[in-house]
Amino acid sequence: MKSIVIQQPGKLVIETRPQLQPAAGEVRIKVSYAGICGSDVHIYHGHNPFAKYPRVIGHEFFGHIDCVGDGVDPARIGERVVIDPVVSCGNCYPCSIGRPNVCSKLQVIGVHRDGGFSDYAVAPAANAYVVPDSIPDQLASMVEPFTIAANITAFLKPAAQDTALVYGAGPMGLTVIQVLKGVYGVQKVIVTDRIEERLQMARDNGADRAINNQHNSVAEQLAAENIHPTLVIDAACHPSILQEAINVASPAARIGMMGFSGEASSISQQSITSKEISLFSSRLNSHRFPQVIEWMAQGKINPEKLITHCMPGAEVEAAMTLFEKDQRACCKVLLKF
Repeated sequence: MKSIVIQQPGKLVIETRPQLQPAAGEVRIKVSYAGICGSDVHIYHGHNPFAKYPRVIGHEFFGHIDCVGDGVDPARIGERVVIDPVVSCGNCYPCSIGRPNVCSKLQVIGVHRDGGFSDYAVAPAANAYVVPDSIPDQLASMVEPFTIAANITAFLKPAAQDTALVYGAGPMGLTVIQVLKGVYGVQKVIVTDRIEERLQMARDNGADRAINNQHNSVAEQLAAENIHPTLVIDAACHPSILQEAINVASPAARIGMMGFSGEASSISQQSITSKEISLFSSRLNSHRFPQVIEWMAQGKINPEKLITHCMPGAEVEAAMTLFEKDQRACCKVLLKF
């Protein structure tokens, strides 16, 4: 089988590897489609502190179960499935309260263990979720990105009367916008970004208003119109955003942080407590796959709006470069295996 391997930071190769065999409790998936995520690019460049090398990357993938390990019902062979990349111990404190995404022994498929940029992949059987026939193969590979939005919004509990501000109109921000509008019915969703083409993508995905903050201050524009967001989500992940989000937010607002920057954010404690603002952080997802599959089947979210490119797996380097460099025309890139 062919596998896309990051042998070390900056070195990507397509290797011919022996066929995988699922261990007890695992299934083998014949991969059809896999999505490129920013974290895949970070592993490629050596910027992900959790990655172990060499590594088959890819944590957003769809395929068919073609083999099962001991203890797994053979009737599962042939199922159309998407894979939850979160592999947890099931015993630690986070696991005991339903938050396996921050398990004390967390392993992420495509980061800590080999992932889905390959002809075949293996995963725990419990992590393989059946996709109904009403969801096309290509769109099924988009379930995992929407679980990220599902996780942060589960903390924030959006309501129709909220005024939401989303920082960043990249793939994360766009999934958040779709979930706010299509699932929770939030009446006013504002998005800010520095790339005009991305702002148009945000409008196409349901944003009610788009603000270009390349040269104009978001805080000044909102203040001029007396807009005080009750819900703020940082999907841009720059360290400077948190304090601005606190400043522009309404008293009693909720702020969701999706960033993973190692840089320090300078914030004033008083600015948080004086408004009694609630801060929520979110990593990966905690059992959100069934929820997202249902949303997709019901038409509450539209993943096809995010997919701009689909390329053969053999062209992975060109695909990753496109994803990283062409932020004006490119949103979500899928690899076909």
